[in-house]
Amino acid sequence: MTLLKDKVAIVTGASAGIGRAIALLFAGQGAAVVLCARRAEMLADLAGRITASGGRAAAVAGDVCDPATHDRLIACAADRFGGVDIAVNNAGIVGAVRPLADLTPQDWQPVLATNLTAAFLGARAQIPAMLARGGGAMVFTSSFVGTSVGLPGMAAYGAAKAGLMGLAKGIAADYGDRNIRANALIVGGTDTDLAGDAQQRAWAAGLHAMKRIADPTEIAQAALFLCSPMSSFVTGSALYADGGNAAVK
Repeated sequence: MTLLKDKVAIVTGASAGIGRAIALLFAGQGAAVVLCARRAEMLADLAGRITASGGRAAAVAGDVCDPATHDRLIACAADRFGGVDIAVNNAGIVGAVRPLADLTPQDWQPVLATNLTAAFLGARAQIPAMLARGGGAMVFTSSFVGTSVGLPGMAAYGAAKAGLMGLAKGIAADYGDRNIRANALIVGGTDTDLAGDAQQRAWAAGLHAMKRIADPTEIAQAALFLCSPMSSFVTGSALYADGGNAAVK
């Protein structure tokens, strides 16, 4: 299947984990992918893997907290592939893990900047490029933390990830009649570098009805649905790919 044939997708946080899985799946489904992360070597390796297998990919290393990074992504997508149809704003960090009153403003700011403000900066650059192509689809990678549960020491992370739901709804309200769809993807525990050690992963698995955490490819498949024609009447929504985390406790 080539659900994304002739589409161009920007994926941030693409060097590892969920972002890497999304990039590989989208490229396999026919999209040209423009990849962004800070780790240039890993990003170049991923782009090389995609092109070696017959796909189309370009790498733009940079910090998603910098508006100029998003301008460079749009320029690369336009120059290499003709424009932008899809954006998966996926970059994120956990940040300092401490009770809220023990956080400093210096702890708080980078978590909100990377998880929420960077998504705004991405959307702000992506929307005009999508309008020029007649519309598009946007996905914001959120989390079960802050949406269905709070976890000790993760108030900043939860606040930022919950904010992505509001951002998606606002974009849907502003641009739904111009054929731009925006949705939040509420991710459960996933087997990435952010999942912690074996003990932490086992504890996280117990929070889910399925009693396991996800493989990144499972999350990528949910993102594919939200970015493909299969979800053509879905916008301003939150899709829970969380193994039943929100449903049971």
